[in-house]
Formats: sequence, C-alpha cells, structure tokens
Amino acid sequence: MTTDATTSSRKRTSVDSPRYRWVALSNTTLGILISTINSSIVLISLPAIFKGIDVDPLGAGNVTYLLWMIMGFLVVSAVLVVVLGRLGDMFGRVKIYNLGFVVFTVASVALSLDPFHGSAGALWLILGRMVQGVGGSMLFANSTAILTDAFPAEQRGMALGINNVAAVAGSFLGLIVGGVLSEVDWRLVFWVSVPIGIAGTVWSYLSLHETGERRPGGLDPWGNLTFAVGLTSILVAITYGIQPYDGHTMGWGNPWVLLGLIGGAALLGLFCWIETRVAEPMFAMSLFRIRPFWAGNLASLLASVARGGMQFMLIIWLQGIWLPIHGYSYESTPLWAGIYMLPLTVGFLVAGPVSGVLSDRFGARVFATAGCLLVAVTFVGFLVIPVDFPYWLFAAILLLNGLASGLFAAPNASAIMNSVPAHQRGAASGMRGTFFNAGSSLSIGVFFSLMIAGLAAKLPSTLTGGLQAHGVAAPAAEAAGQLPPVASLFASFLGFNPIATILDQIDRLGVPVGIRLDDSDADYAKLTDQHFFPQLMSAPFHHGLVVVFASAAGMCLLAAVASWLAGGKYYHADEPAKEG
Repeated sequence: MTTDATTSSRKRTSVDSPRYRWVALSNTTLGILISTINSSIVLISLPAIFKGIDVDPLGAGNVTYLLWMIMGFLVVSAVLVVVLGRLGDMFGRVKIYNLGFVVFTVASVALSLDPFHGSAGALWLILGRMVQGVGGSMLFANSTAILTDAFPAEQRGMALGINNVAAVAGSFLGLIVGGVLSEVDWRLVFWVSVPIGIAGTVWSYLSLHETGERRPGGLDPWGNLTFAVGLTSILVAITYGIQPYDGHTMGWGNPWVLLGLIGGAALLGLFCWIETRVAEPMFAMSLFRIRPFWAGNLASLLASVARGGMQFMLIIWLQGIWLPIHGYSYESTPLWAGIYMLPLTVGFLVAGPVSGVLSDRFGARVFATAGCLLVAVTFVGFLVIPVDFPYWLFAAILLLNGLASGLFAAPNASAIMNSVPAHQRGAASGMRGTFFNAGSSLSIGVFFSLMIAGLAAKLPSTLTGGLQAHGVAAPAAEAAGQLPPVASLFASFLGFNPIATILDQIDRLGVPVGIRLDDSDADYAKLTDQHFFPQLMSAPFHHGLVVVFASAAGMCLLAAVASWLAGGKYYHADEPAKEG
C-alpha cells in the first residue's frame, strides 16, 4: 500500500534526477538572496524608518538604536550560524533550512506591523530584526551544505558561484529596493520579504530532499554557551566602542567596552579549548588541520571585513557628499546611492558564475588570489580619485571591484566545502558562514573607528572655521567643533544634513549662536542648504578615506596570501579526485 508520504515524494523531483540539483540551486539561491537583501535593505531605509516611528536619528542616545537596527541582524547571524549548521548535520540540513524560511517570514510580518512609536517602536524593530537574523542564519548555515550534497565535486564551483553571486548581489539589491520602497512607505521595506518568504517556504517543503549524511550527537552545551557569549560580547563591545564616551571621540576606553573585548576573547579561547576535548564539538577544530579549510576561511574573513567596510564608506561618500554636491536632494540620495553603485553588482554577477566554472576545472588558487589582489588595487584607486570625482571613473573602479570580488568568492567557497568530509558539511558551512557574517559585523567597528579617527583630526577645525565664515559666533562655532564627529559621520551615512540640528543643540545649551535660526537669515539659509555640509565634509572625509582604504587594501593583500596557501585543486578523500 502506498503511503501519502510516498505519493508526495513521487510528485517531487527525484533526488536521483539530474533536475534535482538545479531545483536545490534555485531554491537555496532564493533563500540566500532574501537573507542578504534584508542585511542591507535597512541601511538605505533608515531615514524613512526613523521618521515613520517618530525617532530623531541624531537625537541624544538614538545612535544606539541606529546601530542596533543594523547590527542586531548581523550579530545574531554571526553567533548562530555555526550551531544551526551543526543542527543540520544532526537532524537534517533541509529540515533546518525549511524552518529558516518560516521563521524569516513570521519575523518580516511582525516587523511590518510595528504598533509602537518612539523608543518602543525602535526596540520592536530591533527585536524583530534579531528574530529575522535567526531565520536568515538557518538559511545561510545550511544552503551551502545542501548544494554541496546535491552537486558532484566537479560542478560545485559553478553552483556555489551562483549562490555567492546571490549573496553579495543581494546586499546591493537591498540598497536599491530599500531606496525605492522607503519613498512610498517604510513598512514596505519589511512587507516585501513576506510573499517571497511564503513562496520559498512552500517551495522548499515541496521540493527539497534530505540527501546529506546525518550525524546524530550531543549539542555541546558548554561550547555553545562560551561561543555565543564570547562572540556576542566582542560584537556588542565594538558597537559601543565607536560611540562617544566621557568626553572622548570614541568609547574604546569605556570599562564595559574593554570588559566585553577582553572577556569575549577569553571566552572564545576557552571555547577553543573545550572543542578539542568534547566528543561531539559544535565547532570541529579538527577541520583546521585541513589547509584549504583554514586558509580559505581566513581569506573569507579578511575579504568580508574589507567588503563590508567598503559598502559603508561608499554609501557615506555618495549620500553625504557627492550626490548633494551634484544637486540631489537629501530625501532622494538613498535611492540614487543604490543606483550609482550598480556597476559593483554587475561586475559581481558577471564574474561570479564564470570563476566558479573555471575553478571547477583548474582549481581555486589562481582565481581566488588574483581576485583579492585586484580588489586591493581598486581600494588604491578609491584613494587617488578626488572626493568630487567624475562618475565614469568611479563607476569603472566599482565595476573592477565587482569583477575582482566575483573572481574570489566562488573559488573560495568551493575550495572550503570540497576540503571537508561529507558528514561535516553542515558544520563546515556554518563555520564558513560565521567567518563571513562576523567579518560583516567587524567591518562596522573597524571602519567606522578608522573613519572617526580620521575625521577627529580634521573635522573640528574645518567645522569651526566654516561656521564662523557664515556669521556664527566664535563660542558657538567652537562648541560645534567639539561635538563628537560620529554625529556628522552618521548624518552622512543617513543622507541627512546635521547643521540645523547642531546649531539647535548649541542654542539650547545657552551659547549665543550669532545668527537667527530660520531661513529668513541669509547665513542660516546658506549653512543649511544641500551644498554647505557636503563641501565642508569633503576634505576631512578624504583624510579618513586614506586610512580606511589603505587598511582595506592591506587586508586584501593578506587574503591573497591566504588564498595562495590554500592550494590548488583539492577534494576530500571521500571525493573522486585528488589534490592538484
């Protein structure tokens, strides 16, 4: 007698059918795409979101809400992706992956229905973003393992290349989608994920099979605890380290920040010790004996930090400086920033799949190494062009950066996944995801810190002089110059003109401003138009860019060394191929 389950299975594409691998590829690509779109869609939509919930993004203490709106998703993704990959090995990768679509969709609905305003509304969105991060982690942790199970070794580079293209392209598509939807209604930024999530949920439950080798075992509670608390402590400390503290530009001297960094590092050290002594570790330390695995993940981490920092810096550059100087209103800069960054996505879409196919044939070493070196070259290119650049030159560097990133991503992913035994692919996929997502989180702390340090050296005197040149009294101008540069940096990041807010703050402190704070005053009108602040920021911002992109180029050079050390064409012993 045929059971309902058997009948249902026959309606699906058989796992032995050549079509099944393409079903798995298309579904997991959709899962990765929805996850990464939502990692960036909020970046471009923050002005509309804060306006919609009645929160001034530059108000006292509200920078914390802003940071956690971005970081909440990334922190949860970085912390949970390993354990969810391990759960995939234990209970079924497809099962955890399918559940990820459900969690992600439910969280998207909750975000869309935020019933509160003010601080309560911000906290609701932050919590919803964290739950969304749980669903995204389930998708991210198991998609690579599902693909590795479905495709033979000689085709994995192509499959993982397409998946990686979706991952990075999604982060830039999110900028465009967020820019368009936020101009209509900020809630659409979250509603857009709902129909995609529902379709992905139904499709994955109906089409995907459990083909991987399961490995039952314990959940390693002490390993999970020390890893989660340690990594969370470091990422949270970084979040608060870039905020002002006790009269200082940044908060790296804050005892709580130091405790988070030192304590988190100690817990991660304890975690590594635990993982070498438990029977069923969540983080298979033995995999680090495989050179392509550890070298590939090191390269991935460095490239992820550099890429994440570049994304933030380019948004600030376009939204806060270049677009306003060229006549775009602050309200329209989020949309146009996304559009003007399209060459980056185009380059990645072209190079990603091609490099994946070529790495299947010739090995990953040359492509991954060359990709990192070319990315470093583009960072030098960003350093030498003027802040008010001709767009064709900026677009050419963006296109080359996208091509170079695509050249690296797919070979790197396939080299990592081909190097591990079949029964540890879920864990390996989760570990790879942790390095990738942790890099994105670290990039915020690293590059914002570098940029703030660069601004602190130039912005105070520039701002003071600029305000005095337009009638602001010396005491008020000097007080404005002493304000933390993080406010100006986030204003640029949001496509927001902070001059009116700064002058209002000075006035409320009782310091004579020297001009009337309304548009009837010619000096005030000049100070608050769309050209003054971007032009004021140009020189200090370029000083910060030198520090930022020089550091990013150095990271890419180290990633190139790691990619070279990873070796050539390599498959684990359970694969029908040998090291080349």
